Amino acid sequence: MVKAVGLGLLVGFPIAVSPGPLFFLVFRRTLTRGWRSGLISGAGIASGDAIYAALAAFGITALINVLVSQRRWIGLAGGVAIALIGLRTVLTNPLPVAPLTGEGEPRRRRSLSTDYLSTLTLTLGNPPTILAFVAIFAGLGVRVGPGWPSAVGLVIGVLLGSALWWGMLTGAVAVARKRLSPRVTRAIGVCAGAALLLLGILISLQSL
Repeated sequence: MVKAVGLGLLVGFPIAVSPGPLFFLVFRRTLTRGWRSGLISGAGIASGDAIYAALAAFGITALINVLVSQRRWIGLAGGVAIALIGLRTVLTNPLPVAPLTGEGEPRRRRSLSTDYLSTLTLTLGNPPTILAFVAIFAGLGVRVGPGWPSAVGLVIGVLLGSALWWGMLTGAVAVARKRLSPRVTRAIGVCAGAALLLLGILISLQSL
């Protein structure tokens, strides 16, 4: 099982590193809201990757077929959601959020929950991800059968590999955030929002 975890980590990390709209989303949230928001958002993406990896590793073909057959509409919904997030970012042009005091903890918890659920939903709204896991696992010759612990190890490894990348990204942006002025931080955040808007439109058009 340890070997399977290591193999899953090697699969999950490069898939997470692949450039896409969620990179800009986590980048912007870390820059404008702080490392907690970025880290929780990354955890939502890692959870989505793990769910898709589980479907592929355990060969749940019925659900895979449904997701793939509906990938056009799922992708369209995901693209629209990403475009709306980008548009909101550009229009609101938020300043970086200062650390909250104790009175702000309930609001912070609600915000972090939203950060997690939003990125989890957006990740699951990208069915081609599951095709990537199916292809990779098939190429590696993964077979569940009676050896289900190896499949569990692969899923855990994918989760850890994805989480590792988002943790590294969040840490790097958080360090840079401390050295940037509010004006520069805001400008970078708007640029990231514009990238989200354009990528969301592109994803939506490709799904039509």
